[in-house]
Amino acid sequence: MTTKPKAKKFRLRRPEPRLVPPAAVPADERPQADPAAPEAAQPSAGTEERPVAGSTDIEAIRGEGLTGRQLRLARRVAQKNGFEPASDYDAVRMLRARGIDPFQRSSMLELVVPEAGSGGGGAKAPGAGLPVLHPEGEGLPLPVAPKTQLPSTQTASPAERRAAEIMKIQQELAKRRRKKQAMLLTRLAFFVMLPTVLAGYYFYVVATPMYATKSEFLILKAENSASSMGSLFSGTQFATNQDAIAVQSYLMSKDAMLRLDRDEGFKAHYQQERIDPLQRLDEGASNEDAYGVYKRNIEIGYDPTEGVVKMEVQAADPETAARFSRALIGYAETRVDNLSLRKRSNAVTDAEVGLEEAQAERQDAQEKLVRLQQQGSVIDPEGRIAALRTQISNVEVQLQEKQLTLRALLDNVRPNSSRVEGARGDVRRLEALLGDLNAQMTTATTGEDSLAEKAVQIQLAQADLATRDLMLQTALERLEQARRDAESQARYLTTSVEPVASQDPSYPRAFENTILAFLIFSGIYLMISLTASILREQVSS
Repeated sequence: MTTKPKAKKFRLRRPEPRLVPPAAVPADERPQADPAAPEAAQPSAGTEERPVAGSTDIEAIRGEGLTGRQLRLARRVAQKNGFEPASDYDAVRMLRARGIDPFQRSSMLELVVPEAGSGGGGAKAPGAGLPVLHPEGEGLPLPVAPKTQLPSTQTASPAERRAAEIMKIQQELAKRRRKKQAMLLTRLAFFVMLPTVLAGYYFYVVATPMYATKSEFLILKAENSASSMGSLFSGTQFATNQDAIAVQSYLMSKDAMLRLDRDEGFKAHYQQERIDPLQRLDEGASNEDAYGVYKRNIEIGYDPTEGVVKMEVQAADPETAARFSRALIGYAETRVDNLSLRKRSNAVTDAEVGLEEAQAERQDAQEKLVRLQQQGSVIDPEGRIAALRTQISNVEVQLQEKQLTLRALLDNVRPNSSRVEGARGDVRRLEALLGDLNAQMTTATTGEDSLAEKAVQIQLAQADLATRDLMLQTALERLEQARRDAESQARYLTTSVEPVASQDPSYPRAFENTILAFLIFSGIYLMISLTASILREQVSS
């Protein structure tokens, strides 16, 4: 698919009708001249009679050796003057006969035939202005016929018409360009230069000079001897990062503004008559309006890499600015103390509650141990079991000795019966005693009420009591540490740059603000003009 070529359209005016050239007038309407008069004496239309070098004979002109370019030029000149030559040589002859040099360099104005009716330059018909001879007598001129303006049927040549149209188009384009430039300069002057001049006038003449006081402070954490992972960052800015951000937020809050107004008269200072209307605070202004002025004149920034809080306070006089800065630093220090106060108070309270719970639990464990010891007849079950084991061992040893003695007596051929019966009685008594001790040992180690069960319960109660003792000791140490922390200050605010009253005003920066206003207005105008041109292009397409 191809797109048809389109030519740009121009609004062109139609050429005005010109007068009929003298060569187009019929011969019977032309005034008659004297045939005896020489041909060269008759003036040509639109030209003055003047001598021209060169012959007017065709053969002589052929012998001059004229080039083709000269002959073509002569034909064009003849056509522009309204002649109809039969050949190029005839064109040279006719031009020379009318007093026109075809090879003379002339401007376009000399070649164009002037229009009829123009002041002093109208085209004349052939023979106009010449005396007409009387037909009956020689040398008797008749009265000159009145000049008549005949309509001309001459049309301009294509080259002349094209040159005229191009000239008109160029003039219209130049006029339109000048008009657009004038409109552009007017818009720039109205939308950019005028606001910039007004802004510069305000910054240089109207604006009240403001004095700025700069200060810097940082928050330090108290050294803690307790070993913990948090102590690794105690000497860096990471330990106080949250505190610094909290202090910055507080100083930029409405609460700090109201406190500064109560203590130092913030609103009253900015309601003075000597402050310009744009920076002045109206009488009876609300807290929101005062807070807007507060945020505009107080700048606080925090650098997390260095841990330093930077503050700049602006006021109409330097002493007031320094006073406001010192008051804000004091507010920041109070806020730092209050940030950890609740934490320290809660730590003491929690330590006291933990101590009370540890004491109650230790008391319960001790009472349980005492009850277990009081339930049985034996205070020390383990000692009783150990004693039974010792007795059983002794009885077993004695039993073995008596059995060996009995066997020794029985090995005799004629044992003594009394001694044998005595040995047997000892063995019987020792076996009965051993059985009783074994029964007691079995009863002490088996069953719910056995000495072994009681011993296990007593051991558990003793272990619980030892644990409660340790917990009580830990609670006591925790309470002592919390009380020491509560009595000491956990955060410190150190002022690295003290607020000092300045001697010269810092604001407004007239030149920088004026340039900034110019750039802002230029950017706004550029965006609006680009948007309008894009919309116009979209609508027209």
